[in-house]
Amino acid sequence: MNKQTPAPQSETERSHEDMKTVARRLAKHCAAYKGGDTKRSVVQLLVTAVPFFALIAAMLFAVAHEYWWGLVLVLPAGVFLVRMFIIQHDCGHGSYFRSRSVNDWLGRALSLFTLTPYSFWQKAHAMHHATSGNLGKRGFGDIDTLTVAEYNALTPFRRFSYRVYRNPLVLFVFGMPYHFIIGQRIPLGMPFPFAKVWRSVLLTDLVLVLLYGPVIALVGLKTFLIVFLPAVAVAAWIGGWMFFIQHQFADTHWADEKDWDFHSAAILGSSYYVLPPVLSWLTGNIGIHHIHHLCGTIPFYRLQDCLDASPELQGMSRLTITQSLKSVRLVLWDEHAGRLIGFSDLKAA
Repeated sequence: MNKQTPAPQSETERSHEDMKTVARRLAKHCAAYKGGDTKRSVVQLLVTAVPFFALIAAMLFAVAHEYWWGLVLVLPAGVFLVRMFIIQHDCGHGSYFRSRSVNDWLGRALSLFTLTPYSFWQKAHAMHHATSGNLGKRGFGDIDTLTVAEYNALTPFRRFSYRVYRNPLVLFVFGMPYHFIIGQRIPLGMPFPFAKVWRSVLLTDLVLVLLYGPVIALVGLKTFLIVFLPAVAVAAWIGGWMFFIQHQFADTHWADEKDWDFHSAAILGSSYYVLPPVLSWLTGNIGIHHIHHLCGTIPFYRLQDCLDASPELQGMSRLTITQSLKSVRLVLWDEHAGRLIGFSDLKAA
């Protein structure tokens, strides 16, 4: 019996296969950098937490004595709070310390300052990594993004609602602080059933009351809110922007479930946000996001080392600050063009 000759691959199919091969090879390179180094982890924790607490203490003292100039420290306090979130993030991946229990306890402790329930966030973020770029599994730890076809199928009111949601003023200025300060206090409307999230969320809320109650009693509610909430808002704006730009850029990658590949989605659908060294340090190297998605167990302080050792990774999914600002208008996935577009591009799409 003659064997049937397989159908020749199209150019697109060959390019997809080549990308899978490249992505898997790069993943092997990244694997050499996974796992935490106890000494470096402790040092990074100290150079992050000590300045943050010092800045908060200085502002509480200044405001309590009506030295309002002290509020200029809100910006650096917010930046160091972002770094604390990055450490919590690495704990959730099990990459900060080699001990799982140490990672979990440190992650829970940091969650009391980032206001992010550790166990719930850990589950949601793991799903984000496992489904990023999969059109059939959106909704886990990502910015809600509709396809052109989905948007066109909406009622006028729901189109209006989506436009409001994706408005930068709503999404960033109000949405990000609301999410961290209020949204994460309520175990409803989250991407998991209530039974899976209530314990993490409500226990975090309870410990927040026990932790901050004495502080409020000491300095007063007004002083506490004037200092702490703006610091959280600054961290939410910076962290929210970093999270947004990691996957929301013109040439990002989405695929139907049948065509989706973990490694290809990681390298093509996650950006390498090219920042000056000082900004990269202050944001915990999270802009090197394509490597993070290729290997989530690399601690943030090893991401730059991994990038420096691979000229190939340095040239992939690059996004400059100027380019990133243009990404704000990109709100819909055009399945035919294979790229994100703006509302103004709908007619052409």
